[in-house]
Amino acid sequence: MAQPATSRRIDVAALFEALLRNVERVIQGKREQVRLALVCLFAEGHLLIEDVPGVGKTSLAKALARSIAATAHRIQFTPDLLPSDVLGVSMWNRGSNEFEFRPGAVFAHVVLADEINRASPKTQSALLEAMEERQVTVDSRTYALPRPFLVIATQNPVELEGTYPLPEAQLDRFLMRLPMGYPSRDAEMSILDTQGQGHARVDQLEPIASAADVAAAADAVSTIHVASALQAYIVDLADATRRHPELGLGVSPRGALALQRAARALAAGAGREYVIPDDVKTLAPAVLEHRVILGPEAELRGTTTSEVIRSIVASVPVPGTSG
Repeated sequence: MAQPATSRRIDVAALFEALLRNVERVIQGKREQVRLALVCLFAEGHLLIEDVPGVGKTSLAKALARSIAATAHRIQFTPDLLPSDVLGVSMWNRGSNEFEFRPGAVFAHVVLADEINRASPKTQSALLEAMEERQVTVDSRTYALPRPFLVIATQNPVELEGTYPLPEAQLDRFLMRLPMGYPSRDAEMSILDTQGQGHARVDQLEPIASAADVAAAADAVSTIHVASALQAYIVDLADATRRHPELGLGVSPRGALALQRAARALAAGAGREYVIPDDVKTLAPAVLEHRVILGPEAELRGTTTSEVIRSIVASVPVPGTSG
């Protein structure tokens, strides 16, 4: 699949705002979730949207995919889904007298993995190489994935019947995990009022950006300045999770890198050429919560990773940003 040229300059803030407005045509009352989803897109990460059925997880994922004029595939994860259905398979071609690779659904710019935790762990793990290295290896041959490459996965809470918890290695590949939450009363009233009255549906959204636009924006994001003091702050946050008495597993170096990458994307989306402490503090819960594991005693007490991360963010001092 041809890779888009990304040498041209692009107004990241203007593109960010245009995509935000387009997605909000169908996702009402969830501006913060939409904003963070766009941060994930511009940071070239992957997004995990988690909550109970019916709160708009799939709608958000589809609205984001349709806002980009790029290839998009949806995979409905079920218990009988096989890794070959996701990655592809080599089949014998009698005409050419050789094996021919037939790409799976993962070969697209945007992949919607719907209800990812309803598939078996073996099938879930099939995405590991694709998400981390943006390539797929089948029968000892490696195939590159297009750029940009974004996996947007939705999952139901693990307490629901028929779900398999995602392995820690799989969770760590997601840049962010977002809970959708229920809409506010006013937003829900607006949803009831606008349905069937000309309000845009997901399948009516028109793309307003190309794959090349998103790739160029991602290149611009990588140039956003992060002061050495802010990098030290990110490391201090990660280190605090490793030493926290209520956590059995802290954030890996990959998590610290993810937080810096997301902070750059948030700064670029706001029209800045540098990261500020508030960027890091805003993103820390979404980027770090799914990368830590509670200790047994904390789990028995009903403590949540959200509470622990928020307490760490509140306790770690923000240094000066000179340097």
